[in-house]
Amino acid sequence: MSGGVDSSVALSLLASPHLPPGISPELAQKLPFTLPNHPSSSASFASSINPHGQIPLNPSRDLDISAIFMRNWSPLLSESDHPSWETDCAWEKDWEDVQRVCKVWDVPVRLIDLSQEYWLHVFEPAVQAWQAGSTPNPDVSCNKHVKFGALIDKALPERGGWLATGHYAATDKTSEGRTRLLRSADQLKDQTYYLSSCSESQLSRALFPLANLTKSTEVRELAKKFRLPTAEREESMGVCFIGEKRGKFGEFVGQYTTPEPTPGHLITPTGTILGQHAGLWHYTIGQRARIPGMKEKWFVASKRVGTNEVVVVPGADHQALCCRALRTSAKEFSWIAGVPPDGLDEEGGVRARCQVRHRMRDVPAVVRRMCSDLEIRFETPEKGVSPGQVVGLWDERGTWCLGSGVIDSTECVE
Repeated sequence: MSGGVDSSVALSLLASPHLPPGISPELAQKLPFTLPNHPSSSASFASSINPHGQIPLNPSRDLDISAIFMRNWSPLLSESDHPSWETDCAWEKDWEDVQRVCKVWDVPVRLIDLSQEYWLHVFEPAVQAWQAGSTPNPDVSCNKHVKFGALIDKALPERGGWLATGHYAATDKTSEGRTRLLRSADQLKDQTYYLSSCSESQLSRALFPLANLTKSTEVRELAKKFRLPTAEREESMGVCFIGEKRGKFGEFVGQYTTPEPTPGHLITPTGTILGQHAGLWHYTIGQRARIPGMKEKWFVASKRVGTNEVVVVPGADHQALCCRALRTSAKEFSWIAGVPPDGLDEEGGVRARCQVRHRMRDVPAVVRRMCSDLEIRFETPEKGVSPGQVVGLWDERGTWCLGSGVIDSTECVE
């Protein structure tokens, strides 16, 4: 668990013998869940109020609950001698908060250091992608390789057990006993995009106690009613290995990249040079490029890795920013079920919902297999689509996540 309010409430919902006084029956109705793979032994939240005014938690069997703090970043792995990269690291504060929350429920907690696994499977590949002009998503890789990979291998016994997290996501079981990844009730905070590359076997061992709750009201209310020490803690929005106070993302990434022999250029589609840049990783397709001396707003349309150039266009509605379709490797695509849906090789393809960023509203698209690639064609051109991003797919209704892959190329309107 982390030191945030989400994982603190998730632990409390598992560890508390009852819900705190003052919780409404309406909120209690949102909390029942069944332990995966054990339909006869569920941990459920009763919605009736007992004579003492408490809403009891009635697990049908005792749960052996323990907490784990996962440390992913170690300054010892960094080759930088920049002093601020170490002093700004907040993991010690997170670790203190986790121990304080666990003390409330008398739950044992231990720290597991996965910094080497994180470095190997998440950080180094991300740096390579940034230097190559792509836009990777380290959080997706972390969930697949570290949190639901290395952590499960180290923390859970082979005989069974589940990993409960503070993710805003849900799972269910089909009539055939297959595990599916579903959207959470909180559409604004939904994190299934970050979990979209996990396998069915990984998700079958996951518990998401916050699946039916909204953060802005219900989770915060529970944290305060439980009197958790993290109830008033602000939400963390930083990249996990950089934090929020380090400020200059490009400067941090630049420590781990190979410098170009000459500065790169910011250019127009016709080749006119507008300025210089200090590295492709400073720019994201679709975002504004601040160019000294230019009154007009310019936006990043593409990156030319071979010539170390960033192509910019005037105005946020320029056609060069609109993407008709994208391609990703059919072989490397992570289908949660392990196999793709039927219809990919048919002329009409498979209709689905598509998402290329967290907190982006999923949009309709058609998915087809084209030789070794999957082509995902948007119903309406979409802005801000970049190679290296993770493209997640959902069923046509947008509730059941099918899987995800890394974007290799895009087809723009202009």
